[in-house]
Amino acid sequence: MEVLTEEQLNQYRIDGTKVRVVRDALEINDVIGIVVAWDVSHVMIRRPNKRIVKLSREYSIRPFTVERENPFE
Repeated sequence: MEVLTEEQLNQYRIDGTKVRVVRDALEINDVIGIVVAWDVSHVMIRRPNKRIVKLSREYSIRPFTVERENPFE
């Protein structure tokens, strides 16, 4: 699993790109939103309901327009 670079996260933030964070095999548990901040080990995503979720950067983070890949298969 590939961890996103600072440059990629910054580009997502600047462009307001909607991303999907895949945390497990169930699609219903995905977090969808826009990148607002990050540090060495975490990324903060603003969900459509305006709530902020702090997640590990080790999860799969891809643009929402890209087809969902299950990293656990």
